[in-house]
Amino acid sequence: MSVASFAFVTRGSPAASAALVVAGCGAATILGAYFFQYFLGYLPCPLCFEQRIPYYVAIPLALLVAFAALRSAPRPFVIGGLALLGLIMVVSAGLGAYHAGVEWKWWSGPADCSGPLTGMGSAGDLLQRMQSQTVVRCDDAAWRFMGISLAGYNALISLALVLVTAWGVIKERERAP
Repeated sequence: MSVASFAFVTRGSPAASAALVVAGCGAATILGAYFFQYFLGYLPCPLCFEQRIPYYVAIPLALLVAFAALRSAPRPFVIGGLALLGLIMVVSAGLGAYHAGVEWKWWSGPADCSGPLTGMGSAGDLLQRMQSQTVVRCDDAAWRFMGISLAGYNALISLALVLVTAWGVIKERERAP
């Protein structure tokens, strides 16, 4: 989609533009996570799964906000929706930063994915259970580019989307009614 057609679709609505950017970038982020998981074979840890939740909420909400903005919904509803999107992305950035800190060993992560392996049951079938268990540790970054892990990139993407929503709120408030 070209810039001109994007501008036509959003009809000059900064709120719709910001919401569509959040939806598009959020979808790209989730698709990227799926690509790393299903095509490259990087298994996600429990914290990785938790980082996806804000996107699962934000993407449909962003589409709803864009639709509302394009249909001239009441301005407080649209601005409130954008503000809520910004808050969701702040939570997402926090989750990403927390996970990146766990990977860098700045603080300890949850015991279920960063602590010692315990609770394996009786010794009789221990070997069989150990062979069938796949433990993905939260404190080991499976992949890094330029020293930044996927969790770190999630934090950066989320912070960028916070700025997009803030821009949308400011521009929508400045726009003539």
